[in-house]
Amino acid sequence: MELRHYRFRRITMDPNKCMGKPCIRGLRIPVSSILNYLSSGMTIEEILQEWPELEREDIYEALAFAAFMLEERVLPLEEVRTQ
Repeated sequence: MELRHYRFRRITMDPNKCMGKPCIRGLRIPVSSILNYLSSGMTIEEILQEWPELEREDIYEALAFAAFMLEERVLPLEEVRTQ
């Protein structure tokens, strides 16, 4: 069963594809792969040439999704009791 992220319409997750990792539009191209290609120095144009099924917006959405997932969040901590 393919699920779409509520905020990122091009990001899908399916336990039967890529072990449920977030992917681009149901393709077997994980967001993490896009990030790895970019971090290794590939340009957006090179990625689009290598994988013609991708669209420029897919790459931008992969970056936005990664940023969203890494946003700082405040977690409540238990109060420390001193004796």
